[in-house]
Amino acid sequence: MLRTFCIGLILSLSLSGCAFNSVFVNYPSQIAPFKQQLNSETPAANITDLANNISGNDGLLYAQESGRIMQVAGDFTRSKTYYQQAIDAYQRFDDKAIVSASKLGAGASSLLLNDNAIPYRGPGYERIMLHQYQALNYLFSGDIQGALVEVRRSNELQSLEQARYQQSQKSVQDMANGVIDDQVERLGKEAGNVTSSFLNAYSYYTTGLLHELANEPNDAFIDYRKAAQITPDNVFLQQDLVRLAKQLSMPQYDEFKRRWGEATLPTAGQGQVIFIIEKGFVPEKQSITVPFPINGNIQSASLATYLPQHPLANNNQIQGLDAPLTAQAIANIDALAINALKEDLPAALFRQAARVYAKYQMNRSVQNSDQRANNQVDAAAMVMQIFNVITEQADRRSWLTLPRQAQIARQFIDAGSYNIHLNNSKNIKIDVTANRTTLIWAIETGNRTRFYSIII
Repeated sequence: MLRTFCIGLILSLSLSGCAFNSVFVNYPSQIAPFKQQLNSETPAANITDLANNISGNDGLLYAQESGRIMQVAGDFTRSKTYYQQAIDAYQRFDDKAIVSASKLGAGASSLLLNDNAIPYRGPGYERIMLHQYQALNYLFSGDIQGALVEVRRSNELQSLEQARYQQSQKSVQDMANGVIDDQVERLGKEAGNVTSSFLNAYSYYTTGLLHELANEPNDAFIDYRKAAQITPDNVFLQQDLVRLAKQLSMPQYDEFKRRWGEATLPTAGQGQVIFIIEKGFVPEKQSITVPFPINGNIQSASLATYLPQHPLANNNQIQGLDAPLTAQAIANIDALAINALKEDLPAALFRQAARVYAKYQMNRSVQNSDQRANNQVDAAAMVMQIFNVITEQADRRSWLTLPRQAQIARQFIDAGSYNIHLNNSKNIKIDVTANRTTLIWAIETGNRTRFYSIII
């Protein structure tokens, strides 16, 4: 009887898994065609196929991907709609007073299936960047006040996510596993100087830039300084701090001037150009096998990791202005992603250990329930082994249309029209107006670069 019940449970869970998009089919393979589409003339041609999944188990993730694809395509209005769906989904996660039956069901399923059965809630850096990108949607739609609301929320989330992470580690800090310890150490080296997933210099820079464009220099100075604390060697950030410290008669001006030189200021008839350049895509998670000893037997499980990454090419060269301009990195998004996984591995290990033990107990129950029917025991054991193999899938979900790196550049130049290009991209025309700012957002997706500009 127990054998029949177990097989029925397996079939039931397998069928319910059809509603969980990534339970049996890894997420990177699902999103690969849409990333390839971003290198075509019609980057959003199949967006409906992706957006139709927003109501499913991974809906928040599909909403983020859909919003990003429409943003890369230049449709800021539709991107805003998809991003808002993701923002609403995060808000529902935050509402701890509501525990729905669907969430309880997903938790039970994940115990026997894999972490992909848990409704997707992105790591902190994804949520922060969601608000940052929504701010850029508002800005390029001409609504700077709406943009400021979003970047302020982005800043708040950087501290909230840090507190959430510290709390989550208290319950899993005593877990130990040699394979996971090695992975944590390797991922830490892979992330380089970036030691946190929730402190993002790119987001702080965007917030500071919007404050400055909104004529709020004090707030801009605060956020530029936060960005510089994370990315201290960026020359453009250093110049921003010197310039604003001088403008605001701040006591730090003499120190900044001594460290970084005098600020460059515009002359009569000049405007400024600011470049935000995004390169490539964040890496995909891969799967590793982790052994667990149970009662003298070694059981294996799958967890996610990142493989070593090839170094990025040199900083982008901007041609066509009064003088060549070299952009500099403001943030490596891949390092944020690697740190997010490193921070989550202890909790993932805890869940995986519970899952391996539950599957082991199910195997024992099937074998013990039919000791007098060896052929039935063999059949049930085989079914259980097949079930374990099929469901042993690492959680490789993440926001994969994010850029791998963001760079910035800024220059004061004479008013006029310029034909510029980035590395080997096609020329585009930009206009510069005296005493105004021309913001250029360049998005590289493999072999294609798209430019969007606005005068503020």
